Amino acid sequence: MRYLYILMLFFVTACSNNKADLIIHNAVIYTVDSTFTTAEAMAIKDGLILEVGSNDEILKKYKSDEKVDAAGQAVYPGLIDAHAHFVGYGRSLFQVDLFGTNTWEETVARVKAFADEHPDLYWIQGRGWDQNRWPGKNFPTNEELNKLFPDKPVVLTRVDGHASIANQKALDLAGIKAGQTIVGGSIEVKHGVLTGVLIDNADNKVYAQIPAPTKETYVQWLQAAEKNCFAQGLTTITDCGLHYTDVEAIDTLQKEGKLNMRLYVMLSDDASNYEKFLPKGPYKTDKLYVKGIKVYADGALGSRGACLLKHYSDRPDWTGFLLRNKNHYDSLAGVLSKTDFQMCTHAIGDSANREILNIYNKYLGGKNDKRWRIEHAQVIHPDDFKLFAAASVIPSVQPTHGTSDMYWAEDRLGPDRVKGAYAFKQLLQQNGWIPLGTDFPVEDISPFKTFLAAVVRKDAKGFPENGFQMENALTREETIRGMTIWAAKASFMEKEIGSLEKGKKADFIFLDNDLMKVAPEKILDVKVTATYSGGKKVYSK
Repeated sequence: MRYLYILMLFFVTACSNNKADLIIHNAVIYTVDSTFTTAEAMAIKDGLILEVGSNDEILKKYKSDEKVDAAGQAVYPGLIDAHAHFVGYGRSLFQVDLFGTNTWEETVARVKAFADEHPDLYWIQGRGWDQNRWPGKNFPTNEELNKLFPDKPVVLTRVDGHASIANQKALDLAGIKAGQTIVGGSIEVKHGVLTGVLIDNADNKVYAQIPAPTKETYVQWLQAAEKNCFAQGLTTITDCGLHYTDVEAIDTLQKEGKLNMRLYVMLSDDASNYEKFLPKGPYKTDKLYVKGIKVYADGALGSRGACLLKHYSDRPDWTGFLLRNKNHYDSLAGVLSKTDFQMCTHAIGDSANREILNIYNKYLGGKNDKRWRIEHAQVIHPDDFKLFAAASVIPSVQPTHGTSDMYWAEDRLGPDRVKGAYAFKQLLQQNGWIPLGTDFPVEDISPFKTFLAAVVRKDAKGFPENGFQMENALTREETIRGMTIWAAKASFMEKEIGSLEKGKKADFIFLDNDLMKVAPEKILDVKVTATYSGGKKVYSK
């Protein structure tokens, strides 16, 4: 009798061990493991991958009430955006959309239409204008905004987030006057009068006047952002530069089941964030990991806030500027080198990159696994590429910056210096891996545009015909890795996500065409047909 009981228990346990919640089969599964293996099927239980293998292996070994016949579709790990602004993107969905405007007049017209549709709003905010798209490529002035909105504050953020234009009401609320100076910023004037254009740190006082979001506002922003991300196949986002109050809101919503997006968070370079987090160390849950510190070395190339070693080719009297005193970056690196926090510094110009790379090398002292990052690493002097490898510094790049900037980047940098810009292949060669992102909402949220820009080096219009500086194109496999396992590694999560392997979280996507095989001109036609996070379907076309 005892023998029969033991035998029955063995069979029950065996059956239980082979019971899966979900089986995917008849697929082309790109595991993105160390050898870029493909498989046909995988079994999932409790949000984790039990096993990946052939159809016969998985279907014979595991049983499940839910099976998905992929009908030959390509399955990839959930895509990871290694550099974006998730909260900022959610916020932008409820502001004036100024992306793609071709004139200042069109920009103002959109603001007026938005204000008419939302008469109860006191603050009018918008994002996305880019004077480089307009005739003359000059910064606008706020005269028309002042006429239309004498009693309502208006502030409109440039596409890159490194400049804004504010009307007189907003400037008055912030106490900004002509002739004021600010470290790491520029208050633009014309004939002694404020134009409303505020570059980099100069707009901080304006945004400080805007009331903090409520919990209901966060729900609205973040659920809208999540929905769009899942539709693009994005299952994890690195949010670069949040205040601890944003983190607390995210954590609350995730724990309440109102937000499912996985987030790796970099805290902004702010004393209140350090007081809140440095004594306790990194914070981690199933869906949230707070371990990075986002620092800004300089501004953006488009607004001429990037810090260059030599003058701008299209403005001989100007080299840009650092946003803080050099001692700030040095002392902060010294503090963070003694913690488990990752220093992640925005650096665009070759001077900014050199300054930060030298500081990193000073404190990291050679090869290491602290994974400090340079965000963007956009313009690198030929002598400085080696500084990435010397201290295992990660260049975190966004391929669509190259295809957005290529129309005017040579104007800013000249024909020689531009060769060291958007140099993804050279940067990859430093450590043998490179994480890729979009920087949305600065760029479009689409990871397929990232793939196109990295591999084909063209924009959505198919320009240029032969690709932009093709010597720095990445292969398809390198790009997929950059959007999955290398992006995970850049955030210390490669043991949990980024590839489809036993024991990892079951984050994966179905595509209607295979990125490893699709014709270059068809890349942007590829669509996500389903997105799974933790083994649960969170999007279906």
